[in-house]
Amino acid sequence: MPNFVRLLLLALLAPLFALAADKPVLEPLPEPPPPPAGYEPDVASEPQVTIIKRGEDSIEEYRVNGQLYMQKITPAHGVPYYLVKEAVDGGWARMDGPGERLAVPQWVLFRF
Repeated sequence: MPNFVRLLLLALLAPLFALAADKPVLEPLPEPPPPPAGYEPDVASEPQVTIIKRGEDSIEEYRVNGQLYMQKITPAHGVPYYLVKEAVDGGWARMDGPGERLAVPQWVLFRF
């Protein structure tokens, strides 16, 4: 019986010894190189954010080239959520979190 208890104890502690032996060696990342001389970021390609306050609610509008493509709604009491433009002429789709959105193809085949 004592041998069985020792084997059981060894079987339970063996994974802990294996985890303790696999400690990775952490090293700091090297500093990134500076941008090339004369580089200036394109301000037009960066999103413009407009914050609108309605009572205690907050709405952040995100635009690129003047086109509104996303809104973040932060209610006074509740969890913030996003409204994302589905297409240029389409409606808005609600996105509650960082999960993947379902991208449905919307090709224009005919126009009348």
